[in-house]
Amino acid sequence: MEPGLERWAYGALWAALAGSLALRAARRAPAPGPGRGLVVPLALLAGLQSLCRACLPLPLGLALAAAAACLLLWWASPRRLLPVAGRAVLVTGCDSGFGQATARHLDAMGFRVFASVLDPQGAGAQELRRSCSPMLTLLQMDLTKPEDIQRVLQHIQEHTNSTGLWGLVNNAGFNDTIADAELSPLGKFRTCMEVNFFGSLELTKGLLPLLRTAGGRIVTVSSPAGDLPFPCLAAYGASKAALSLLMDTFRSELQPWGVKVSLILPGYYKTGTTCDPAFWNLQKQRLVASLPRELLQAYGEDYVEEINRQFIQFMKVAVEDLSAVVNSITDGLLAANPAVRYYPGQGLGLMYFIHRYLPYFVRDLFLKGFFINPKLPRALRQEHHDDTKKA
Repeated sequence: MEPGLERWAYGALWAALAGSLALRAARRAPAPGPGRGLVVPLALLAGLQSLCRACLPLPLGLALAAAAACLLLWWASPRRLLPVAGRAVLVTGCDSGFGQATARHLDAMGFRVFASVLDPQGAGAQELRRSCSPMLTLLQMDLTKPEDIQRVLQHIQEHTNSTGLWGLVNNAGFNDTIADAELSPLGKFRTCMEVNFFGSLELTKGLLPLLRTAGGRIVTVSSPAGDLPFPCLAAYGASKAALSLLMDTFRSELQPWGVKVSLILPGYYKTGTTCDPAFWNLQKQRLVASLPRELLQAYGEDYVEEINRQFIQFMKVAVEDLSAVVNSITDGLLAANPAVRYYPGQGLGLMYFIHRYLPYFVRDLFLKGFFINPKLPRALRQEHHDDTKKA
């Protein structure tokens, strides 16, 4: 095939692609949703074209490149959003963080928002009263208390019985322990499961009749810690793993009813007490005081201190702007075809690539380098063995 014809054919393909992207950008109305950067996809398309030109005859290579360009256009197209008018949403865990930001955002969009808080007189609840419209309703709920859940279910049913509930945002979550699984008290595992799994399960099951009536949405904030074995997050990660699997099951089972289910797996953001060194120092002191003497001797108090120091150091990478998570939640509620999973946050693509495609030891080294790399427990250190021999 003549080089000139080949250059013309591929050049025409790129011109058509550029024109389509420019036209779509000009027509695009501002709308909430996950960001869709084009730099990496365009670079991959350019690399594919180079391979096609080098290895395939023009008709086949051009067809493959054109198919990839069509896929890119579909991926880059703006998501069609449903209207907000008349839709009611319950958002849990609105005292701070993702829940509070989401409740404010959905209220500003015109949703009828029911926002659950632990403390209706707390600073977070007061901020929502001050900044939101009269359409927002604050509800007190502790997910570990069935009576609280039942009270909220009754309130939601009374106020949405005729229309159904369009959306449930399971955002409320709990974690107050950063330590090895062996060092984490069993009660911490139970509390994480009660809040992050059983509470969300009971609430979701109770609202399903209303969600089925509306053909609505369930959007649940989980965590990459439920997919990857982050060091020192066993209690929290196990509960989030259970929550993610539960929501994947709901997604499959509720398809015939028209209810769509999405998971949000955010990176590390600055929310509530997650970035409060005083809080984590207090939790560390309580953990050390609660450990059995033999276990504390085996690991060493300095082992726990070092984990806490590294976690406080890690806090510096926390992102303060919560808009990527809020936009993902909004897209899950309003997109005509919402994603099954959203990954708002930097570095998650690389993290999941390593987790899925590279050997386990590479993944473990990456997580320790990225998050926490505990020192050797006291009983395994050489100086401990030397002291034992001297004794």
